[in-house]
Amino acid sequence: MTVPKIQPAKSENISRNKLLAIAGLGWLFDAMDVGLLSFILAALSIEWGLSSQQLGWIGSINSIGMAVGAFAFGIYADKRGRKAAFIFTLLLFSIGSGLSAFAWGLGIFMFLRFLIGMGLGGELPVASTLVSENVAAHERGRIVVLIESFWAVGWIVAALIAYFLMPIEGFGWRGVMLLCALPALYAVYLRLHLPDSVSFKKLSHEEKKETIMQKTATLLSAEHRRSTIMLWLLWFGVVFSYYGMFLWLPKVVMSKGFGLEQSFGYVLLMTLAQLPGYFTVAWLIERIGRKAVLVIYLSGTMLSAYWFGAATTLNQILLAGALLSFFNLGAWGALYAYTPEQYIAKIRATGAGFAAAVGRVGGIFGPLMVGYLMALNISVSTIFTIFCAAIMIAILAVIFLGKETKQTIID
Repeated sequence: MTVPKIQPAKSENISRNKLLAIAGLGWLFDAMDVGLLSFILAALSIEWGLSSQQLGWIGSINSIGMAVGAFAFGIYADKRGRKAAFIFTLLLFSIGSGLSAFAWGLGIFMFLRFLIGMGLGGELPVASTLVSENVAAHERGRIVVLIESFWAVGWIVAALIAYFLMPIEGFGWRGVMLLCALPALYAVYLRLHLPDSVSFKKLSHEEKKETIMQKTATLLSAEHRRSTIMLWLLWFGVVFSYYGMFLWLPKVVMSKGFGLEQSFGYVLLMTLAQLPGYFTVAWLIERIGRKAVLVIYLSGTMLSAYWFGAATTLNQILLAGALLSFFNLGAWGALYAYTPEQYIAKIRATGAGFAAAVGRVGGIFGPLMVGYLMALNISVSTIFTIFCAAIMIAILAVIFLGKETKQTIID
């Protein structure tokens, strides 16, 4: 596959740093919601007396929504624009989060998690596409990774909220969900201040009106087939392992003999390692390339996941968990930088959304698998070994099918 070497589209109305801040804050809000869900699951297991299988379904219904949202809004962004999709998805997940505070049972809570998931799943690939199309080739990868680093900040904020606010009587998980409605106000700001991608504006009317079948045929054409298969395997392995491991982190720590509040504090410490993971990838990605960074950080994820699953002492749990956060989230940063670079403008958001949707299928099965295996008293080390195998498949896909796109100019 040859990526067309055309001069990059530059935004005339917004600076790189302002774009970084706007898209990054959207990422932060998304991460805050996902991060809080992992703590809310632990709280709901006590308040509503939910089984491991039911908790697994909550995580999975969120991923089902993300799969639908990534697919649908990727297509929408290629038809109506990146900005419109970005704002729509941000409103969807923030309003759904606010309404979740009033959920009276598992059924309504899961329905709202589906809507939240649609917003989350659609926003992330669309935002990375928007940024990729408005940043020069020599720093595009670094900027996308820096935007992804806001995810770590969102997780840290989530951990702080869970640790300090959730235990307060009268606040709890419902108060936490109300906080997640704040991004709705941010969406209003975006409506006024965010320009659309110039790459999208340059598309012809016919290109914008292509059907799903036409876009899918292009994704699977000889020019793009290898990259498409590689991205689908990569996204599935990364998302399957991430949501399977991280949504269950507090519960896994509790299974190793620690209380609810203790587990929240320990997960907070592990989460702090995400930021240096992102920053090191931002430094490396324009120096050694996307493929090398992905292979190194996915390999680190695999080894630290195996160690975390087998860890028994507090020091082992904290160190292995910190390394898992460092490598896994660093790999996520490279993944979002790498994905939009595989496609031409008319299918870029669709291709990124389709890959993310395939990944979210992994996010459906990951939390479910953990819930059912834990109910069968399967050891944590065995469960995490399964995640290691999925990550290995992703590594092999990058090595044998991936193309290096470092500083390649895209239209």
